[in-house]
Amino acid sequence: MSVSKSNIALALSAAVALSAAALPAQAAGKEKCYGVAMAGQNDCAAGPGTSCAGTAKTDYQGNSWKLVPKGKCVEMKSPTSPTSYGQLKAF
Repeated sequence: MSVSKSNIALALSAAVALSAAALPAQAAGKEKCYGVAMAGQNDCAAGPGTSCAGTAKTDYQGNSWKLVPKGKCVEMKSPTSPTSYGQLKAF
């Protein structure tokens, strides 16, 4: 059976929409913490040339984030950050 390109595109669009919708539910009570993820273990945003989750190239990359419990980010160690702790914004 032949699957058309439009059917594949529709299926991919639906998958992306569902995963995007799941993030806010998953993020309840959490915050984005930059500079605390290990290489390949970020939740999303890992700078130019990367796409999303699992794309951080180095440990403690300042432009990649991990979801952590609210209020805990600035208590987490980050040897690459200016304060040596996680940041609420990319650095």
